[in-house]
Amino acid sequence: MRIRNYVRPRTVEEAYRIISENERAVVLGGGSFLRLSFKEIDTVVDLQDVGLDFIEEKEDVVDIGSMVTLGELERSDVLKKLYRGYIPKFVGIIWSVQLRNIATVGGTIFPRWGFSDFITGLLALNVDVHLYKSGRMKLEDFLKTRIRKDILVKISIKKEERETSFQFLRNSLYDFSLLNLSLSCKKGRDFKLAVGARPGVAKPAEKTVEFLNSVDEPLKHLKKATEILLSEIEFGDDFRASREYRKHLAEVLFKRAFEEVLNHEG
Repeated sequence: MRIRNYVRPRTVEEAYRIISENERAVVLGGGSFLRLSFKEIDTVVDLQDVGLDFIEEKEDVVDIGSMVTLGELERSDVLKKLYRGYIPKFVGIIWSVQLRNIATVGGTIFPRWGFSDFITGLLALNVDVHLYKSGRMKLEDFLKTRIRKDILVKISIKKEERETSFQFLRNSLYDFSLLNLSLSCKKGRDFKLAVGARPGVAKPAEKTVEFLNSVDEPLKHLKKATEILLSEIEFGDDFRASREYRKHLAEVLFKRAFEEVLNHEG
């Protein structure tokens, strides 16, 4: 990879002006995945000086700046108290310590990486993204957009009483997930479910959630919920796994997640 120009703006406003005026400018988060590509980049905009490396606990949300690393999430005392430490736990199994100390929140979410465990894990919670130009929106809505020329300022994670589960399978710990899945619920209701590494970007299972929220004693309806999940989520082939194998994994991981969140509820 060759970089022709490297700039470090002091404000988000300055950074946005640079990328909006230069079609070939690229925002640099941690750079851990950007550097895997073989290409020439006209201008790299490094955000490390614009003040987006914060974790702030408020009354009803936790705000996390886009330049916070996954390693900082893993070590955060604020997040260890939230959802029984759900975020530090699932972030802590993403690749290596070295990578987690480089990869950033914004650098993972904004490109909508299909292999991301982090995005899948967040979709089990109520999370909003704050974009400098496009404003605030739900994470799942952002993933459906094609917004490119903008800057992710922060994410806001709603503080709720939710039971959570994150499930995944890899060939080795230092590999991408063959499939990942997240699930949460509030008092056996208000389910949130997402499947990622399909191999596409994580996707909420809206029809499955609608079904689960409509029945009494959801555990008795696991088989039907699984059928809906496998029919609504699109799975694909790549060199890591076949479509059929991913469907089988989804069934297994969903059952594990389902039992985990309901056992916590009990």
